[in-house]
Amino acid sequence: MPQDKIKILLVEDDSFLSGMYAAKFELENFKVIMAEDGDKAVRLALKESPDIILLDIIIPKINGFEVLRQLKANRLTAEIPVIFLTNLSQKDEIEQGLKMGAKDFLIKAHFMPSEVVEKIKKALTK
Repeated sequence: MPQDKIKILLVEDDSFLSGMYAAKFELENFKVIMAEDGDKAVRLALKESPDIILLDIIIPKINGFEVLRQLKANRLTAEIPVIFLTNLSQKDEIEQGLKMGAKDFLIKAHFMPSEVVEKIKKALTK
């Protein structure tokens, strides 16, 4: 596999949404790894070392905030940029996520998959 593919870990429990995002990311030449719950997200982040993680907050087993906390606490995953992609749009939740180390906070309803792709590319060039 060519090394120039961006490896993205998509953490989303809605299979329709994850399928839609995965299809868009693959069109953009990203390699997509998917997790539908928080436990699997942490395991895959450690195993796959993705370039970036798109993380929903309301997911089974452990929520997105706890996933982020575990990733940031582990030196193997601490540097991976994490973008929350969620329907939660409360100001305090957004602030909590950013304070915990998330690069960005995207509200699903406000962003088309193509805009999410742009945000990912931007986060990776910072």
